[in-house]
Amino acid sequence: MSRFRYLPGVITLDLDVDKCVGCGMCATVCPHGVFAAEDGKARIIDRDACMECGACAGNCPTEALSVSAGVGCAVAVITGALRGTGPSCGCSDEPCCP
Repeated sequence: MSRFRYLPGVITLDLDVDKCVGCGMCATVCPHGVFAAEDGKARIIDRDACMECGACAGNCPTEALSVSAGVGCAVAVITGALRGTGPSCGCSDEPCCP
């Protein structure tokens, strides 16, 4: 799969490393591999791959992550509507946005 991109440099994703407990949930739920868990903390490894779906922030037990639903999720919803399918971020055949 090629690396998926929306609009480089505009992602609202923010990680407060001081709040992070290194559970790795963000890396588990992110459909685009934006995170890695290293040395007991999460790290953003590919910010521009973020589709701003909010799965990471919604599953973070310490609220170390924040993101505003944005262009990535909107693109998935619009593309799905145009194709007559459910929303899809392009990473699989399954819908990934609510």
